Amino acid sequence: MTAAVRKKKAIYPGTFDPVTNGHLSLIDRASHLFDEVIVAISKNAGKNPFFEFEERLKLMEASVKTIRGNGRVRVIGFDGMLADLAVQLKADAIIRGLRAVSDFEYEFQMALMNRKLARDVETVFLMPSLSWVYLSSSLVKDVARNDGDISGLVPTPVKRAFKKRLSFQQ
Repeated sequence: MTAAVRKKKAIYPGTFDPVTNGHLSLIDRASHLFDEVIVAISKNAGKNPFFEFEERLKLMEASVKTIRGNGRVRVIGFDGMLADLAVQLKADAIIRGLRAVSDFEYEFQMALMNRKLARDVETVFLMPSLSWVYLSSSLVKDVARNDGDISGLVPTPVKRAFKKRLSFQQ
């Protein structure tokens, strides 16, 4: 009798306010490295999120349907410490994106803290495709708020949500 092979599971946490094509690129790449990728959307998005928690969940769920590896991706919300969530879900890894050297110091500290709190969970750093190195949720919000074109930066559901939200604010 052979032992069952445990599937490798990773968590990709973030606020995703909003989800960008860069995020989707990392989710797609992670879905080819792991059997399951759990996109964990943090309820605590900082001081003043553009999209509410429930909106961010719905936008991510709609957006991940567009990637090749979507059968391996699950979207959840969470509130609390990531290390606790990783242990609770029996995750093997936490996925973090690195765009530039400036991201590294913060991400390295977080990875070490998560290792201290959840010793069996590794942090895996993925670099975005070269076409997304400059992209961030903050930049997308700035462009959208200033009537710039966010086509090609975000998935279609996010573009529609921005258009709807910004038309109500005017």
